[in-house]
Amino acid sequence: MTKVTTKTKEALPYLDDFLLSLQTNNYSPETVYNYERDLGVLADFINELKLPFTKLDKKAIDRYKAYLTSRDRRTSTKHNLGVRLKSYSINRMLSSLRAYLRYLIELDHPTPLPPEAVKLVKTERKHPQVAELNELVKLIESPNQLEKNKLVAERNRAMLEVLFATGMRISELTSLNRNQIDTTGRIFITGKGKKQRFVYLTPRAIKQLEFYLKQRADKLSALFIPYRGENAGKTTRRISNNYLQMKIKQYRETLGINVPTSAHSLRHGFATYLAEQGANPAAIQVLLGHESLDTTTRYVHASDRYAETTHRKFHPLKQ
Repeated sequence: MTKVTTKTKEALPYLDDFLLSLQTNNYSPETVYNYERDLGVLADFINELKLPFTKLDKKAIDRYKAYLTSRDRRTSTKHNLGVRLKSYSINRMLSSLRAYLRYLIELDHPTPLPPEAVKLVKTERKHPQVAELNELVKLIESPNQLEKNKLVAERNRAMLEVLFATGMRISELTSLNRNQIDTTGRIFITGKGKKQRFVYLTPRAIKQLEFYLKQRADKLSALFIPYRGENAGKTTRRISNNYLQMKIKQYRETLGINVPTSAHSLRHGFATYLAEQGANPAAIQVLLGHESLDTTTRYVHASDRYAETTHRKFHPLKQ
């Protein structure tokens, strides 16, 4: 956790205590940092207005929303990027404020308004960004054709196979150790919010992973490691999230796949194509590690081709 500035402390009382409570409740360092960063933007807004925290009311919250949507908004690092925040980012920042207000109430500290008074903004509905299954298959297999180094090709292919076979998050993939996989291809992982679950490899993914591991001469516990030159100057021996995201983007562009595709898109694709094959939504929820079925349904989008086939097959006036 970074040191909260004096100005931020003055704008938001007990902020240090709030962040410490997140730590003691076993929130990840990244989550604590995100709360600190989001509330730092609020503190800057309050300081610019010379508005005492005790005077924070619904009208001030509306002004804060307008500030967040404007191009004049400054980031937590005090830079003006001149870009508008997406609705999801705005809601994340408003949710951070809600959590802070709830903490103040729980500890009987003076609170200018209740958390429920902070209303989230309406989010834009985007067309689901899940490539067709045949395109995802091409992407997963592409390292063997696009990488000159055979070791890199087999490793990157194995990473993509495991991602799509299991539906796990990229951070879960890059933190995997060899001993987390049993002989049947079952993997026990600790995911977001320290929640633990099993995910499962397909025979295809097991085959590719075994082929990759046979090329390894080291005894390192990390499942996916960088090779010479890929991680120069770093002491860790794990593939970084940024590296894999960069490679997926590179493969997608080379293959001419026009649907933006990332590691997270493979997770969406995993859920989407399981659903299209008739998988139970509750089972998909368990595999993804979601607490709420509502969250899972947001991951499941009918592909365009599936939607078109359904339309042609079931439309009452098709003849």
